[in-house]
Amino acid sequence: MNLSNLPGHPHLAYRGNELFLEDVALSALAKQHGTPLYVYSKGAMLAALQSYQRGFSGRNTQICYAVKANSSLSVIQVFAQAGCGFDIVSGGEIERVLAAGGQADRIIFSGVGKTRSEMRRALDVGIGCFNVESEAELEVLNEVASAMGVRAPVSIRVNPNVDPKTHPYISTGLKSSKFGIPHEQVLPTYQRAAALNGLRVIGIDCHIGSQITQEAPYLEAVERMIDLVQAIEAVGIPIQHIDFGGGLGINYNGETPPDAEQLWKKLLAGLDARGFGQRRLMIEPGRSLVGNAGVCLSEVLYLKPGAQKNFCIIDAAMNDLPRPAMYQAYHQIVPLQSRSATPVTWDVVGPVCESGDWIGHDRALAVQAGDLLAVLSAGAFCMSMASNYNARGRASEVLVTGAQAHLIRQRETIADQMRQEKLL
Repeated sequence: MNLSNLPGHPHLAYRGNELFLEDVALSALAKQHGTPLYVYSKGAMLAALQSYQRGFSGRNTQICYAVKANSSLSVIQVFAQAGCGFDIVSGGEIERVLAAGGQADRIIFSGVGKTRSEMRRALDVGIGCFNVESEAELEVLNEVASAMGVRAPVSIRVNPNVDPKTHPYISTGLKSSKFGIPHEQVLPTYQRAAALNGLRVIGIDCHIGSQITQEAPYLEAVERMIDLVQAIEAVGIPIQHIDFGGGLGINYNGETPPDAEQLWKKLLAGLDARGFGQRRLMIEPGRSLVGNAGVCLSEVLYLKPGAQKNFCIIDAAMNDLPRPAMYQAYHQIVPLQSRSATPVTWDVVGPVCESGDWIGHDRALAVQAGDLLAVLSAGAFCMSMASNYNARGRASEVLVTGAQAHLIRQRETIADQMRQEKLL
């Protein structure tokens, strides 16, 4: 069995019957650090980033890694050292970017519920731009900035009413979404922003969703954004940069999303045709940079055959890897050491006391208790969404580069969990 030929997993392959990530045997990491265990490939992250960089070659572009996809300090550090900016959605993410060596003036602050204290901290460190998501936020940010004696750099997040053809929980550009300013209200909102003394309008932003696997929604969004920029500049408000967000999908189960390099060449051709090809551009990729760079390793605890379902009970649960329970998401599951036995169909489930605690339904696996499994495509929205449900500690994390493996997060202990609590 060889995974090196599967799209999206060029750094993951069997050598003999052992699964390797880059040049590291994953079973050795599981033995050393225990399970559940997240392991990431630095090479896979940088290869994904380079696809964007090739697509933008010769253009005035800032690639901002979307920290919410995976906010581990060493992951942020990889992208900071590669010259990326950062898209953040909370005050905590500001602090993580700064702690990992990111530049404050390359931070874009998105999100619908920024607090006054978060705004003050962002202004104090000198972030590059606020993506403002409502008229009410515009007024509050103006008040905060004016009180500090500064002008906040802003772009308005547009809701272009473009259907991204993805899961409804991660569709963000439709009229029914909580995100952004409705398309028809954008011009008066810009006029209001330009009139406020505490704000400095510098850009326009849109983000239509996540795990997008078709190019048509992007092409439609680009056209609508250009129309809006022309309308805004026609009333005397210059737009310095256009931010097209992120959202490009990855291969979880045979999806064929556009290659980042080829997609952006097409989008740039559309911008060139409208005379906007040399405008400063921002993008905010997250999942497409880290999703297929990570795996979650887990041990088979018990096999529980049943009349209607066979259950393979593993030590990774919905608190460790929440995407299946939250989004009904599919992740490939493969053994770390392949067997020649006949596969049996199992539901792969965790130990948490919820029927929704499943990692994969109806998987053909030749396994027995004590075997180790890898849940693939686990680099994005897995560890960053992990919790302590059932008083379970969050997993360890390891970053591999070539034949080297670096422990980048210690396993959380029960003492870690209880440290901030007090008895009556």
